[in-house]
Amino acid sequence: MMIAPANGARGEVALRIGSVDLVIAAEIGRLAAVSTALDCKSFVDLYQRLLGVEVAATLAGIRCLAVRGDAEKAIGELKLSDFANIKDAFAEALMHHIGDDAGKAVAAGEGAAAQTTKSPSLSGTG
Repeated sequence: MMIAPANGARGEVALRIGSVDLVIAAEIGRLAAVSTALDCKSFVDLYQRLLGVEVAATLAGIRCLAVRGDAEKAIGELKLSDFANIKDAFAEALMHHIGDDAGKAVAAGEGAAAQTTKSPSLSGTG
């Protein structure tokens, strides 16, 4: 069964493992689940482990980052030859969130990067 295509604007990335089509996304909650599963101490640790082709990180990434498709079936069909494509898909999904935010704002028609606004609760009177 064919799954819906990945929505690149949302940071979704298509990934095929064996005969299984997946769509992954590096959403914050999903990244937190991978981080917890791997006991990562920082985002840098998580990033390095996902892109370092570490087997445990790859399995956790497939399980936690898949937004569509059968992740468990994909893991069952996983071969070492799939790891390069998985690494590329993880990198693409992560870069959607850590790329050029100012450039994204301009592309979205928002103009220049947002300015810092002070909270109204932080007044000079208290």
